[in-house]
Amino acid sequence: MTPPKPEPRPDNVPLWRYIKLFRQDILSAQPQRLYRAWMAEFRTLFFRSYMINQPDLIDIVLKDRPDDFPKSDRIREGLRPLLGNSVFLTNGETWNRQRRIIDPAFEGGRLKDTFPAMLDAARSCVRRLQHAPDPEIEVEEITSHVAADVIFRTLFSVPIEHEIAAQVFEKFRDYQRAQPLLNLAAFVRMPQWMPRLHSGRTRRNAREIRALIGQLTRDRAAAIRAGTAPDDLATKIMTTPDPETGRCFETEEMIDQVAIFFLAGHETSASALAWALYLMARYPDWQDKVAAEASALDQGDFAAMSRLRISRDVFREALRLYPPVPMMVRENTCPERFRNRDVPVGSQIVLSPWHLQRHERLWERPDEFDPARWQTENGRACQRQAFMPFSAGPRVCTGAGFAMVEGPLLLSMLLRYFRFDTIQGRDPVPVAHLTVRARDGIWLRLSGR
Repeated sequence: MTPPKPEPRPDNVPLWRYIKLFRQDILSAQPQRLYRAWMAEFRTLFFRSYMINQPDLIDIVLKDRPDDFPKSDRIREGLRPLLGNSVFLTNGETWNRQRRIIDPAFEGGRLKDTFPAMLDAARSCVRRLQHAPDPEIEVEEITSHVAADVIFRTLFSVPIEHEIAAQVFEKFRDYQRAQPLLNLAAFVRMPQWMPRLHSGRTRRNAREIRALIGQLTRDRAAAIRAGTAPDDLATKIMTTPDPETGRCFETEEMIDQVAIFFLAGHETSASALAWALYLMARYPDWQDKVAAEASALDQGDFAAMSRLRISRDVFREALRLYPPVPMMVRENTCPERFRNRDVPVGSQIVLSPWHLQRHERLWERPDEFDPARWQTENGRACQRQAFMPFSAGPRVCTGAGFAMVEGPLLLSMLLRYFRFDTIQGRDPVPVAHLTVRARDGIWLRLSGR
């Protein structure tokens, strides 16, 4: 049994149809041939883009010469209202400075420190589900709530029920449904006079979210000055000076970073966990294996994570089939020649985990769900060269290690106490909002173990 794929598209789509589909959902616009192509060129009157799936070309862009392929300025078109000048959007020395301050907070030792807060969020989620009024639940709502709880507990030492945290969560739910992750302008060289595609509602939600985050950040800055701040991620980041300049983040800079921590740490984790639960419902034999090994969590310490091997492979397979961020965009700053094609300066270079991780010429049985693949020769090879749910190279997601603790932990904890089953006629259809979500939600039937 294979997970349902997006509705196949013809290999030749007229430009007007492509743009219409793109504005509705980037996944719907993708022609089937891209799942077997090493490279594809999109050329129109307004723009030129190149999608690359060939591993050695991806390495050039992300690992070997990342400074020659910075993030496209046009990626800001969709996300800057919320993320400002965050590490997700910046390039060059600004990005280097931000990473020098942020990275120490996510080093290996700090992951162990955040584990109790993650576990508390997982236990709180179990208690809520034990009182669910209806056995048929919309899973994305559940995973969004628990992922947000993890972020607020690890970042600011407050649960999701905290007044400001709850408001941020509610505002963000509105934002993520209205705003596509990749605005069309990220792919299209749009003239400045053309209207941008985010709505007034999106901009208003972004302003309100940033105002609430600003209140949390200013309160934490006051607690740091008073010597009463808890030793959590926010305190660590706000008190870490840049080793080269000696300067810490100013309040406005910290608001930018908290916004991306919430986006990357909540929205992406919620997406991955929801699809993992859906896959468990479709494959009950694997669900039972994860539930059995989840008894290791009963001891309640970080050492238990080393025993969640099946859960890690299941979560990794969910990330492969449903990468939360389906596409990334870079821009070349010097002339290139890829696969005997000239790539002019300023072209948009599209890297797509969505296509790469289902690529027919790289993966064995690319559309099948098989967590055991990660222990095979093909799986190990593809993990190195064709698996990048967190990007790769110097710009790999700072929170990748955090996510690979959080995801298997939450998945194991939920399957320790509950069984999830599919509901006939309610197969989810993946679409891209801020992350890969389901068009009408992911509906599953919940029962206690």
